[in-house]
Amino acid sequence: MADSLDQDNTGLGVHQAARLEKLKKIEALGLDPWGARFDDRTFVKPVREMAAQVKFRKEDGSEIELPDFDGAAEPIDYKAWKASQGAGEEIGPVVRVAGRIMLLRTAGKLYFLNIRDWTGDIQILLAKGQVSDADFDLAKLLDFGDLVGIDGRLGRTNTGELTVFATKLHFMTKTLEPPPEKHAGLQDAELRQRMRYVDLTYNVSSLQTFLNRTKIIHSIRATLAKHQFVEVEGPTLHTIAGGAAARPFTTHHNALDMKLFLRIALELHLKRLLVGGIERVYEMGRVYRNEGISPKHNPEFTMIELYWAYANYETMMDLTQQIIVEAIEATGQGYQLKWGDLDIDFTPPFQRRTYSDLFEEHTGLKVTDAEGIAQLARKLGLDTNGKHPDVIKSEVFEEKVEDSLIGPIFVTDYPASICPLTKRKAGNPDIAERFELFIHGMELANSYTELNDPILQEELFKTQLDGMAEEDSMAKMDTDFVRALRYGMPPAGGLGIGIDRLIMLLTNSRSIRDVVLFPLMRHES
Repeated sequence: MADSLDQDNTGLGVHQAARLEKLKKIEALGLDPWGARFDDRTFVKPVREMAAQVKFRKEDGSEIELPDFDGAAEPIDYKAWKASQGAGEEIGPVVRVAGRIMLLRTAGKLYFLNIRDWTGDIQILLAKGQVSDADFDLAKLLDFGDLVGIDGRLGRTNTGELTVFATKLHFMTKTLEPPPEKHAGLQDAELRQRMRYVDLTYNVSSLQTFLNRTKIIHSIRATLAKHQFVEVEGPTLHTIAGGAAARPFTTHHNALDMKLFLRIALELHLKRLLVGGIERVYEMGRVYRNEGISPKHNPEFTMIELYWAYANYETMMDLTQQIIVEAIEATGQGYQLKWGDLDIDFTPPFQRRTYSDLFEEHTGLKVTDAEGIAQLARKLGLDTNGKHPDVIKSEVFEEKVEDSLIGPIFVTDYPASICPLTKRKAGNPDIAERFELFIHGMELANSYTELNDPILQEELFKTQLDGMAEEDSMAKMDTDFVRALRYGMPPAGGLGIGIDRLIMLLTNSRSIRDVVLFPLMRHES
């Protein structure tokens, strides 16, 4: 932590000692340095929105609107403006606020504080004679990072700064650690992720990202509610690691003496609920994959899966677009967004292209040219030994096509052999009714017209894809799921969206670790 504080260890110890000494002095004043209940406070943002209620009252009782300080092209000398109006006084609403001290300076018998809550910042003025002597003495014991409550009147200083003129100071919490880098904020990415509590406190952009995450999730639920979906909670411990091609985390249940897997997908239990008559169902929750860590991958992540009876993958394309567009609107943004130095145009409708057209466009090969595709795969350094031609084709697609997909673009109609849980296209059993949504080469959503034929499903479970290891295949035998299908699952469309990746794109975050509050990290050295 010392490096992040821009001080050596000796200096850090001195500052901690000084704060502890102030803690003792606060206790000596008969105050609780850890605060107490503080009712009827107003968040800073709505207090700032009361600015129009601050007026100048002349001696004759008439009230005059103040100049537009915030919208003025040039700074306004408020003191001179008041003098130009003749005798009178400023009036404003009485407010009660609380927050963390982000700036602290003294000017003779004045203390200027900037406090922050989760809605914004506002200046506080503590003046001797306007607060009690005890409160003024308490102000001498304040430090950056301390939490305080303030009663006062909203007004403006002579420079026009919107300010709460304090009449009462309430001490809420003493901070024993100095803020990082003289409170400029944590810059080291690993420290920000490891010490998220400090990151959120001192990096406004980080706090806003996670508040926007909440807005996006609320928006998704609201969109689905419009379509009469119901939200459920499925098990996170599975007896079979099915529903996706991924390596699971394994565990053991002692009482039942059985091996279990942390879920890698939500699919198969939700489909069981379709069989049971819950016709529009979804779950948003954590899934776990025992794989690598990268800017796009975290071992535990949030996804949503949903199933819509009597729909298909085209229905899901429309719904996916609606979910994303309404999430953007919920964060108050336009459809033209930045993602690092890249641009994304989310203006609907999103582009739709078939897998085969894109493959031929980017490789110059027909999707039916198995030998040509194998030769290209070998040139790309891909292993082709013992692999099904469609598996080779899929790996070439990943290498040659996906990174060039700017999007948002729906890639549709995948080879059926690599989609074991998907219904085949009418009239063309080699094509699966599946789409994936890509943006700047990143897969964001995956959708099928769901396979509901129990006979075909059982065959696909029994026949693993050629050349694929068990842990890499989606076609894991689940006899209970097949039994459920035999009771009749309605035709349906299914959809999965990576929530963390969506939030990355909508909050201009280039790493998944910047949108996960507590990403998995190595032990602190």
